[in-house]
Amino acid sequence: MGGLFRKHRLVEGGDLKLVAHALNSDTRLQILSLLSHNVLNLTELTAALGQPHSTVSFHLKHLEAAGLLAVEYLPGTHGSQKLIRKRYDELQFRLPGAEVETEGDVVDVSMPIGNYTQISAQPTCGLSAEHKLIGMLDDPRAFFEPEHVFAQGLWFGKSGHVEYTFPNNLPLGSAATEFELSMEVCTEAPHYNADWPSDWTLWVNEIEVGTWTCPGDLGGVRAHLTSVWWAVNQTSHGFLIRWRVTPGGAHIDGEVLSGVTLEQLRLEDSNHIRIRLGIKPDARHQGGLNLFGRHFGNYPQDLLMRLRYTFGETTQT
Repeated sequence: MGGLFRKHRLVEGGDLKLVAHALNSDTRLQILSLLSHNVLNLTELTAALGQPHSTVSFHLKHLEAAGLLAVEYLPGTHGSQKLIRKRYDELQFRLPGAEVETEGDVVDVSMPIGNYTQISAQPTCGLSAEHKLIGMLDDPRAFFEPEHVFAQGLWFGKSGHVEYTFPNNLPLGSAATEFELSMEVCTEAPHYNADWPSDWTLWVNEIEVGTWTCPGDLGGVRAHLTSVWWAVNQTSHGFLIRWRVTPGGAHIDGEVLSGVTLEQLRLEDSNHIRIRLGIKPDARHQGGLNLFGRHFGNYPQDLLMRLRYTFGETTQT
């Protein structure tokens, strides 16, 4: 079975609830303690705990579901033998919310797709955590469930919008030289349809940056990150796109989007940056929207806002 694991684990997103529930038991904590320096079978654990076989099995299932145990079945004298070990010595918890990283003249803010501040959606619509749906399918009330912050998939049909409030982490006294927003996205068709266009508009600080037509809804294959419980005949992944605004104008994936300039966004005027992505009621193509989090689709990222800055004068690009 190999040596004991001596690994750290970062717990975030939908895993938080599973791990917290698994640790909310004196018996399960005792099991982890017994497994700190030993690999034990079920009989040995039952004897050490002085509890019935069924009770110990119940607690093991919770620990295994949370990913805290590794279980292996080996041939024994009377059938197979279940060997159990602890997978991690230390857990680190990351609570929901934006992550901020700074390096050189760049500030990156990663925003979970479920951490929106405003949303308007209509069926078909829904939210998915990593391992289950959130609320009822095709019910807009699901977007206001407390669990929405753990969403890894977010979708709605036809027109609508979703808005996020990002912290403005530009250093005091600096000036932005470039704004970039990247995300994994596709449209929202019944099941999926690669030829299902939708006209999406981006607003930053209530300034309309421009409209881009997403070509379709991608599915029919098992995506790199999408959990196995998600049906393959549904939307499973999207396109990774980048909106970019410079002093010279706005672009998406290198193509000219509009003449909106960085100065018009007035990024330095507030301690937050409001970002809205939506489909106008009068849009030519109202094909809905899908957003993917870091544990869904093909790209391990949430919404990523990148600000480049300088402490000198900005230049035209």
